[in-house]
Amino acid sequence: MDKFIVEGGNPLRGEISIKPAKNALLPCMAASLLTGGKVTLSETSNLMDIDSMCRLLQHLGVAIGGRPGGALSFDASEIGTFDAPYDLVRKMRASVLVLGPLLARFGKAKVSLPGGCAIGARPVDLHIKALQALGAEIDVDNGYIIARARELTGAPVFFDKVTVGGTENILMAAVLARGTTTISNAAKEPEIADLGNLLISMGARIEGLGSDTITVEGVNELHGATHSPIPDRIECGTILAAIAITGGEAVIKNADPHHLEAYILKLKEMGADIVAGEKQITVRSTCALRSADIMTAPFPGFPTDLQAQFMALLTQAEGSGTVREEIFETRFMHVPELQRLGADIRLEGNLAVVRGMTPLKAAPVMASDLRASASLIIAALVAKGRTEVNRIYHLDRGYEHFEERLSALGASIERIRG
Repeated sequence: MDKFIVEGGNPLRGEISIKPAKNALLPCMAASLLTGGKVTLSETSNLMDIDSMCRLLQHLGVAIGGRPGGALSFDASEIGTFDAPYDLVRKMRASVLVLGPLLARFGKAKVSLPGGCAIGARPVDLHIKALQALGAEIDVDNGYIIARARELTGAPVFFDKVTVGGTENILMAAVLARGTTTISNAAKEPEIADLGNLLISMGARIEGLGSDTITVEGVNELHGATHSPIPDRIECGTILAAIAITGGEAVIKNADPHHLEAYILKLKEMGADIVAGEKQITVRSTCALRSADIMTAPFPGFPTDLQAQFMALLTQAEGSGTVREEIFETRFMHVPELQRLGADIRLEGNLAVVRGMTPLKAAPVMASDLRASASLIIAALVAKGRTEVNRIYHLDRGYEHFEERLSALGASIERIRG
């Protein structure tokens, strides 16, 4: 099993370009099931999750051209099965996103309950309830979601809780439903707007993207399209934290600052010098950072996917800061590993109190999930000695060649293959 060896003490400096967003690519790939025409993503990321989605789509009968990391094309003109089995779905939460497209276009789907990172309950009952509102008959049996519908009919859909995946699934189902669907309390994440823009280029009629109310007028069929996905705001935020904690200076290209406004404001509050342009961010962190308090929230609030990285940053800031996790109830599994490095963190339910300016020292640590992996690497960049970060297969799900990209900025980080 691969691991990283990180030697702390090197400020990160230079220039880096952000990859396409994993959380935008995956629903766009699932959307290819909605048409018999070719859907092309002009750029992708070479990630385990992208590869997993490719394998699932190929199992369903989608012909895929290209390779992850470059352009990918998807031809779903000859779907051979409507069954997404456990072996292909268990590793990735986003696999459930094939449910809406299969049901909308073919009237049936059998999708295993999904897996992914162990960061708390992420039930699919909101997806099921939304699809049932459009007329789908759905049973959950032996770990599978079994859905049927002669025809989906537009209807009002209200989410009791903001859900990104649920919004994406119902959005894809609604574009081929008869009549109008109004999605209320919809998630507003940039990745949903990106998916909606792809669907519009395929012939869908959608209004309200980026707001909490999305209106979809169903059409009879969609056609192929070419789409350029948005940059990965979580990768960008992770790299910003890595530069800030090391006292570095860098230019981050292919970045959209509008997608990170809440996060960037907190970094500025801590004393980081950040200049946001149209498609790039310049960051300088040459002075001592000050602690800050955060609370995770759905977009446009502070992203839960950057909570662990920010906590690592707080360990080196002056004073004490707090991190309140409001999205996932068990997303503090990185805390014991940060403590192994010397971090002073106290947990009180869903609140973490971080006392800063504590010297970190190298130790073997183990990643519990994707973003926890990133937080441990960020902390290791300033820890004295050589830190061993284990179970980095989590990291490979969402960060492309992360060690090579950080090395290019001056980090001392090496992958040891096991």
